[in-house]
Amino acid sequence: MENALPIGSGDQDQTTLQITGMTCAACAARIEKGLNRLPGVEQANVNLALETAQVRFESTQVSLDQIIEKVSQLGYGAVLKPSEQESEDIRTREVRKQRNKLIVSAVLAFPLLWAMAGHFSFTSWIWTPELFMNPWFQLVLATPVQFIIGRGFYVGAYKALRNRSANMDVLVALGTSAAYFYSLYLSLDSLSMPHGHTPQLYYETSSILITLILLGKWFEALAKGRSSQAIKTLMGLQAKTALVLKDGVETEVLIEAVVPGDVLIVKPGEKIPVDGLVVGGASSVDESMLTGESIPVEKKEGDAVIGATVNKHGVLRVQAAKVGSETALAQIIRVVEEAQGSKAPIQRVADVISGIFVPIVVGIAVVTFLVWFFFVAPGSFAEALEKAIAVLVIACPCALGLATPTSIMAGSGRAAEYGILFKGGEHLEAAQGLQAIVLDKTGTITRGQPELREVVPAEGWDDAALLRLVGAAERGSEHPLADALVAGARARALELPEATAFEAVPGHGIAAVVEDRRVLAGTRRLMAREGVDVAAAETGMAALEAAGQTVLLVAVDGVYAGMVAVSDTVKETSKAAVARLKEMGLHLVMITGDNVRTAKAIAAEVGIDEVLAEVLPEGKADEVKKLQARGLKTAMVGDGINDAPALAVADVGIAIGTGTDVAMEAADVTLMRGDLEGVPDAIAMSKRTMGNIKQNLFWALAYNTIGIPVAAAGFLAPWLAGAAMALSSVSVVLNALRLQRVKL
Repeated sequence: MENALPIGSGDQDQTTLQITGMTCAACAARIEKGLNRLPGVEQANVNLALETAQVRFESTQVSLDQIIEKVSQLGYGAVLKPSEQESEDIRTREVRKQRNKLIVSAVLAFPLLWAMAGHFSFTSWIWTPELFMNPWFQLVLATPVQFIIGRGFYVGAYKALRNRSANMDVLVALGTSAAYFYSLYLSLDSLSMPHGHTPQLYYETSSILITLILLGKWFEALAKGRSSQAIKTLMGLQAKTALVLKDGVETEVLIEAVVPGDVLIVKPGEKIPVDGLVVGGASSVDESMLTGESIPVEKKEGDAVIGATVNKHGVLRVQAAKVGSETALAQIIRVVEEAQGSKAPIQRVADVISGIFVPIVVGIAVVTFLVWFFFVAPGSFAEALEKAIAVLVIACPCALGLATPTSIMAGSGRAAEYGILFKGGEHLEAAQGLQAIVLDKTGTITRGQPELREVVPAEGWDDAALLRLVGAAERGSEHPLADALVAGARARALELPEATAFEAVPGHGIAAVVEDRRVLAGTRRLMAREGVDVAAAETGMAALEAAGQTVLLVAVDGVYAGMVAVSDTVKETSKAAVARLKEMGLHLVMITGDNVRTAKAIAAEVGIDEVLAEVLPEGKADEVKKLQARGLKTAMVGDGINDAPALAVADVGIAIGTGTDVAMEAADVTLMRGDLEGVPDAIAMSKRTMGNIKQNLFWALAYNTIGIPVAAAGFLAPWLAGAAMALSSVSVVLNALRLQRVKL
């Protein structure tokens, strides 16, 4: 079972509850409103499609038991959300129960439907057994359908009315009860009528209505089960066992028994059990199930691997680093679950309508009855009642309540299959409205794995001496450029001495003491700050930068000693991704701390026109704010720690999955693939999902806008109105499920 999980500092907790007894959007709205009114509850989101409630609360003010008790007081059930397998078992039992009730109800209602057919002139050719026309026979069939099969509608209506609200159960209970009890009155009244007199009864109306509603709910339950397929698919990716190597002996254990530090043997064709590092062997690994990338990735000693990916060829020895809830797969499942349980802002439209819908419909039904009884068919109680019942049963807020959450579930789940993780419905909605995209250069547009290209010593220095000092000084830095310099020095078999007094100057470079000499390596700004004259380097530096290389100036003991040039290669997919984003009409900006010449060379290579160069880490967020101040909804795409502030301040922060955990935590969307193709894919998925939601909301609203007047005008028999109501919910869910087949 999932317990309340801390989501921040202090006593703030978050939990997910499984809710039972909801029948429509009005139910979800009532529970949400009731929980949000509880002292200590920060926010509650109720998802009708998932039948869950996500609650964030202060544990010092309200307990989990009090939250569950509040749901119970509102007339519903709540328990801590069970595991996915337990939820699936519960869902299966519920579907089976609804199916069995439907079968019993259909068997009992069928003779009543047969009898009803005999009343129409165009069906006079149908032979109807005399027994089926007997009012007492019809009463015997209709009563268990009304009060045993349909008991849930009465219970739900009672609980809703007790809490001074109304839901679908109220509409169904009112409509079917009116038909049943009016028929019962006519049956009793027939006792005083001449022998052979058969009154016009409506037992079939109530029974067929209940049967059709149960049919719709059964279809709906089946479809909703399919809408959570993404979670079940992700859960199924996890390996069940692992082969652990201890003291030279291979032992197969359950995945739960693996602990960090264990060395695992992964044979060809097997799933890698957990996240870890390759400590032996080499192979190619299929990561498509998590990243959407179809080409296997080569892995060798020292490379990281992700749990649930598939080893294709060689035998790998993997040291476990992250297990259980810490693995990438577990975090992906958590993000998808939270996204599917969240609300998009567009949901507010449905919430507002659902809150006032049922009372308005009851009022319309009453007016319909009075108009027919006094004006259209004066004195005809039966006809007026029939029209009022049709209004009650055709109007149901179910379709309206399902319109948004089912699309969010299907859309976010499909996006996850492509390696795109939306952290919430609000981000899924926001992405489709983006107007500007700010792209970080290093690690986003480029590979982020620069290599040493040139060593240009000043007079009195040689390549080896200069690179030896620079490599030693840069060993204390985590910057990709430092890694390139250290790797380049070692590739030349240079021995790097220890550096002391290391100092990183963000956006400028580094300073360190090597063999009692103060070494500076960085930008013109660093040299200017330290008073180093680098005029002799300008011509050569400009030529290297124009060729797209990043140049670091080097000074030793305050005197210019030379420069080193490093270059990063553009990812193969960056140019195509930029072209797609331009086709979408988006304004593209590349941002980097690199110099202007190098930045422009990289931007020109991929097709970006606007470049913001030499931007310090703290300045990236400011540049995003400037675009927002121009009225542009802006996304930031990055992968580094220094991108985190900009990712957080952007309308949508998009983190490249190969980047740091800090960047991924600050972002609203995470791309598991390490390339820019995921950005246009994410925007396209957002547009498809929002288009689907708007279709659902339009048809749900149009259905009621058209259906209620048609029923009030007398053009729909109650059983036809019931069938239309049931099918409206099913059609909304099926339309949402089309998103599961979207191709990006």
